Amino acid sequence: MEFILGIERWIHFLAGITWIGLLYYFNFVQVPAMAAAAADKDGPGPAAIGKYVAPRALLWFRWAALVTWISGAAYLESAPHLSLVDAFLLRGGSQTIGVGAWLGTIMLFNVWVLIWPNQKKILGMVEATDEEKGKARRVALLASRSNTALSIPMLLFMGGSAHGLPF
Repeated sequence: MEFILGIERWIHFLAGITWIGLLYYFNFVQVPAMAAAAADKDGPGPAAIGKYVAPRALLWFRWAALVTWISGAAYLESAPHLSLVDAFLLRGGSQTIGVGAWLGTIMLFNVWVLIWPNQKKILGMVEATDEEKGKARRVALLASRSNTALSIPMLLFMGGSAHGLPF
C-alpha cells in the first residue's frame, strides 16, 4: 500500500509541477511575447507562437491539470489518514488539505471551462468573429490570472497539510 501511495503522490507532484509551470509560462512569458510580437511591425508576428507553441503547450497544460486533480483525489482516497469526502467537506482534520483541494478544483474548472474553450477561439481552432475573439481573450486572461493568484495559496495549503501546519 505504501508503494501505491508513493506512486500516487509522485504522479500528483510531477503533474502539478507541469501544470503550474505552464501556467506561469503562459502568464509571464507567452502572453507578453505575443503582445510584443503583435506590436513589432517589422517582425514575424505572433503567428508562430499561436500556430506551433500555444496549441502544444495548452495540450500539456490542460491534461496536466486533470492528471494533477485525479491523482490528488486518488491519493486522498487511498491515504489511511485522509478522505476525499472529509477534505472537500473540510472536516475530520482535513481542513488544510481540503482548502488546497478546493483551490485546485477551482483552478481545474478555470482550465477546462474558461481557458481552453476560449483559447480555441483565440487561436483559430474553432471559428469565431473578431468580437467573440476579443471577449475570449478577456475571459481566458482573467481565468488564467486568477489561477496564477490561486496557485500560491493552493501550494501553501497542499504543502502545509503534509507538514501538519494548521492554516
